[in-house]
Amino acid sequence: MPVNVETLDKLERRITLTLPADRISSEVQARLRRLARTVKAAGFRPGKVPMSVVAQRYGQSVQYEVMNEEVGRAFGEAAGEAGLRVAGPPHIAAKDEAPEGQMAFDATFEVYPEVSIGDLGAVQVESVSADVDDAAIDRTIEILRKQRRSFAQRPAGEGAAEGDRVTIDFEGKIDGETFAGGKAEGFQFVIGEGQMLEQFDRAVRGMKAGQSKTFPLQFPADYHGSDVAGKEADFRVTVNKIEAQHLPAVDEAFVKTLGIAEPTVEALRASVRANLERELRQRVLARNKAAVMDALIGVSQLDLPKSLVGAELERMMAAARADLKQRGIKDADSAPLPKELFEPQAERRVRLGLVVAELVKANALQAKPEQLQAHLDEMSQSYEKPAEVVRWYLSDRQRMADVEAMVVEKNVTDFVLGKARVAHKALAFDELMNA
Repeated sequence: MPVNVETLDKLERRITLTLPADRISSEVQARLRRLARTVKAAGFRPGKVPMSVVAQRYGQSVQYEVMNEEVGRAFGEAAGEAGLRVAGPPHIAAKDEAPEGQMAFDATFEVYPEVSIGDLGAVQVESVSADVDDAAIDRTIEILRKQRRSFAQRPAGEGAAEGDRVTIDFEGKIDGETFAGGKAEGFQFVIGEGQMLEQFDRAVRGMKAGQSKTFPLQFPADYHGSDVAGKEADFRVTVNKIEAQHLPAVDEAFVKTLGIAEPTVEALRASVRANLERELRQRVLARNKAAVMDALIGVSQLDLPKSLVGAELERMMAAARADLKQRGIKDADSAPLPKELFEPQAERRVRLGLVVAELVKANALQAKPEQLQAHLDEMSQSYEKPAEVVRWYLSDRQRMADVEAMVVEKNVTDFVLGKARVAHKALAFDELMNA
């Protein structure tokens, strides 16, 4: 018998499902009999509990279980027979009237929309590029040197200077009262590395061990501590110790500490360049992918299934709560999170997902095995044991699904850039990396 599909809205549909009542009853009884073999009840031996007691205790839950399974199976068969692509779970409601000996249900659901993608040849996309220069390599090597630096106490009488590590006691007061987090003893920081507010950093420069100083400090209006943001405090600082930093020379001994196979400065620079180029490729791809996705949204037309947007909204809110919990926020599970904050992004994600899926299907842009392997090899090169990293990804289906998604996105990006009107823009290394 053909399935009758009612159109309620652009994407909303409804079909009526009928199930033989005797089949439901028979399956419920069969499951209760199986339960009776193992169920335990006070006053009865195992396997000897009367069916009336089993039915009274478990009948409702078994009935619910059977109904869910049978209605789900019937819906799947009806949707398949009607050739429907169902988006999200259906809403099932029992009908008061049904043919004799039957149980009837209305299943209301949404279907996937038709996705119309415009002429990609008319789309304008900005594609950026950048190169790793010697200055970037020099800065990276300086970071590596700082990671392996040592500190030695300055001679008495020398003032604290840029790059020195100072150990201090301090106390800050607002309106004569010490505020939370405004007092510490034996606190260490390196001058000039942004660990402290610039005013604080500047006040400590030039001070000598054993010296104390009182100075005013204006907290920025956007300071992360809301209790003191925008307020002026008076700080008293005592310098206990000043240590000058010593950076290792860039020589073979230094290169050996980095685990580079060939302990030469040339090999170090080559290794740094390779790592920076790998990171740069990722940044370029991310920037160009974002431009392509914006262009695809602008040239595509489709209706959004509310069920898919709702599911994405729930995922985003759950992720936000998990992030709050990780940050130590109290009552993160019940903290008010207005859905309006997440709705635009949820809609964008669903829209992009549907458009990309259509583009992939229409143009065979699925990830190929050799692309997956190449991507794994590329990612693993920044680790000490690349082969182990590759095995770690291959051993988990979800991790490989994430890799596949990244490869598909790159395929889509390359495909659109090959069709669109592209404006190429060369950026400086720092401009791209710091964006």
